[in-house]
Amino acid sequence: MKIKDLMIPDPITITEKASVQEAIELMKVNSIRHLPVVSEDKTLKGFLTLADLKIGLIPSMVADVSLSDLMIKDPITIGSDDDIEAAALLIYRHKIGGMPVVEKGKLVGIITESDILRAFIDMMGILTASSRIDVAVDKKAGSLKQAFHIIHDSGGDIINVGITAERSKKRTYYFRLSLCKTDVIKKALEKEGFEVVAAMD
Repeated sequence: MKIKDLMIPDPITITEKASVQEAIELMKVNSIRHLPVVSEDKTLKGFLTLADLKIGLIPSMVADVSLSDLMIKDPITIGSDDDIEAAALLIYRHKIGGMPVVEKGKLVGIITESDILRAFIDMMGILTASSRIDVAVDKKAGSLKQAFHIIHDSGGDIINVGITAERSKKRTYYFRLSLCKTDVIKKALEKEGFEVVAAMD
């Protein structure tokens, strides 16, 4: 999935000429926590967060503190054709809540951790009615393929599969299935020597 499929296109922006109070009010009225700072031709100049603005509010009332003083001048950015995994990794590594999406220096959108979380929830089918069966599978060649066949032959319709990052001899695979009774699938897997860690109808 590409960033352009998830990003908020043409996001609310502000220019460096605006005041700190104006930026805070803009965020408050629109219920947003991130505000790109752009020039008149949409060139990205910086990035503001609500936390940064709150810190600068009091100083801006008693001194000459501008948005330029508070904004992140070289923010982490991503391209609209990049994959969602790249954005998730940047947000995780840098502990940020969102980032501007740019093309040739011009702002084309914004993507936040909420957008990415929603995408992963959609991809995993968590909000749709479904069943799940978690199976410990050893690393022996053909084991995963065998588990797939058993689940399919027992009436399980696999929507998607997740995997743990464990480095043990076995990995736990999370099979999300179309809504079904998992008892038959569980028994079939265990009969063939698989360990069923959990099963949820």
